[in-house]
Amino acid sequence: MYISDIHTHSIASGHGTHCTISDMAKAASKKGLRLLGITDHGPATLAAGTPSYFRSLTYSPRKRFGLEVMYGAELNILDTEGRLDLEEDLLDLLDYAIVSMHVQNFPAGTREQNTQAYISAMRHPQVKILGHCDDPRYPVDYDVLARYAKEQDVIFEINEASLAPYGYRGDTRYGCREILRCCRKYELPIVLSSDSHGPGHVGDFTYAAEFVHEAMFPEALILNNQIPRLKAFLETR
Repeated sequence: MYISDIHTHSIASGHGTHCTISDMAKAASKKGLRLLGITDHGPATLAAGTPSYFRSLTYSPRKRFGLEVMYGAELNILDTEGRLDLEEDLLDLLDYAIVSMHVQNFPAGTREQNTQAYISAMRHPQVKILGHCDDPRYPVDYDVLARYAKEQDVIFEINEASLAPYGYRGDTRYGCREILRCCRKYELPIVLSSDSHGPGHVGDFTYAAEFVHEAMFPEALILNNQIPRLKAFLETR
């Protein structure tokens, strides 16, 4: 069992999600989690969080239903220069950011262009996680990304929603295998993420955990059960 999930979404992300942060925290607490990260989509996602929403998170409680809550964002990479959809002054108020590519905001480029976009996005000190970097629609050079991520204190996630039968990104197994291969090579930690858009899947790593265990990826490099180490990593600037 893993006790932290730092890629989840509330009603502020749109997508038909109707649960509040409190709903997510209550569900996470019932499932035995000790740390929950709320990472609603950035403003470029249709019907997602506004700048004022992200600003208000500064005043949100850090303890809900007996667990600790951190507040971040899943930001959209908008171009090959790594431009993100939240202004720097607001991004600096958050605990951390995940950066992802979504078809609505970033038309897939070449392998080199997609890789460069991630590299450019990683230069912001609040960016800590590469979101669902397994998407076959966005080919990347995983070895180059892993080396740069190591330098910048950024990590990959293994995304439950990518590997689960209900996923919509296509066959992400090659990308996940490459992520694990390169992270093992460079001794780069990972996190398992539910990418949950509701309480039903918060803390659910059924397929992600099975995948990393079948790959015999070192448990010492999975941060979900190492909360002090995970928090220290997220707080590193």
